[in-house]
Amino acid sequence: MDLRYGMNPHQRARIVDGSDQHVRVLHGSASMINYLDALNAWQLVAQARRATGKVAAASFKHVSPAGAAVAGMLDETMCETWGLGTAGLGPVAAAYVRARDADPRSSFGDMIAVSDPVDDELADLLATVVSDGIIAPGYEPGTIAKLARKKRGRFLVVDIDPGFRPPATEIRTVFGVAIEQDHDREPITAELLHPVGESALSDSSTTDALLGMITARFTQSNTVVLVRDGMTVGVGAGQQSRIDCTHLAGAKARTWWMRRHHDIRTLPLPTDLARQQRLNWQIALAAGTLTTRETGELADLLTRPGTPIEERDRTAWARGLTGLTMVSDGYLPFRDNVDAAAAFGVSVIVEPTGALQHDTIAAACRDHHIALARTDLRMFHH
Repeated sequence: MDLRYGMNPHQRARIVDGSDQHVRVLHGSASMINYLDALNAWQLVAQARRATGKVAAASFKHVSPAGAAVAGMLDETMCETWGLGTAGLGPVAAAYVRARDADPRSSFGDMIAVSDPVDDELADLLATVVSDGIIAPGYEPGTIAKLARKKRGRFLVVDIDPGFRPPATEIRTVFGVAIEQDHDREPITAELLHPVGESALSDSSTTDALLGMITARFTQSNTVVLVRDGMTVGVGAGQQSRIDCTHLAGAKARTWWMRRHHDIRTLPLPTDLARQQRLNWQIALAAGTLTTRETGELADLLTRPGTPIEERDRTAWARGLTGLTMVSDGYLPFRDNVDAAAAFGVSVIVEPTGALQHDTIAAACRDHHIALARTDLRMFHH
């Protein structure tokens, strides 16, 4: 089957092998990246569903998740951001809102995956967000027609057979070299988590650890994932240095948390401003990344004069971010990762075994009163 294009529009691409029985494009035309996003995202949500017993969703961009979550409560910021009012959502739509809200700037134009069939509630919600496509194990009657109207009829709708199991091996060809390896079939369960010393994981921390491990498994390495209450709040992906992953994930988590501050939630922007523009201003203000030009532009936009948020309020609010579970796809080589994690509000760290400085890492966790659990499973993904 010919694809819309390969990695880039100037590259042709086609599917040369693989059954069309377990993956079917129901509407739209897929590019190579669409397929890579969809197939990786589906594996993430399917494994998260099995591991936690909860409906799962993921928002993918460029073959890594911008966010992933299981169904759960929606806070006031999520309800305000996505125009939900006070009405509750069913588990499928709620899981996606939680996944997209982790990093809504990165999720702009995402590929969506949900572990359960798409219902009317999710289809209606997706009509209001900018995304490229969705993969799901089925669609309730009428939902495909709703989705097909997105993007002027170009929205990608992909159906997946939830019972499909991949072959035992997989092959990748790069520059004339074909490499075969075993498909990563190792199940991610609570039995993989081995607390170190007097560390103990609560049920909620265990769920967060499982979601973090599964998210890391399908994120470009090196990867550090921060999880809170069943949703990723910071994904530091594709960095050459693990400490850079930790800082990136922590910065995203802190931005997510700062968006919950009253002064940022109620930023007095014009009412006719598009939602993504509003979000972009809130995120830039929450992250503290406004340039001099942007600071002036924002001041001109605000409908009320004054400083959007005082620095002392920002600092005080940041200290309220606690209870994060940090998952690393490879072992932590040095204690600087633990020190940084503590500063971002991490209370549980999950890492594979194998570090030469494993005793130093354990001691650093004790210093910061962080529970440490180790696994025998590295989760690199490229």
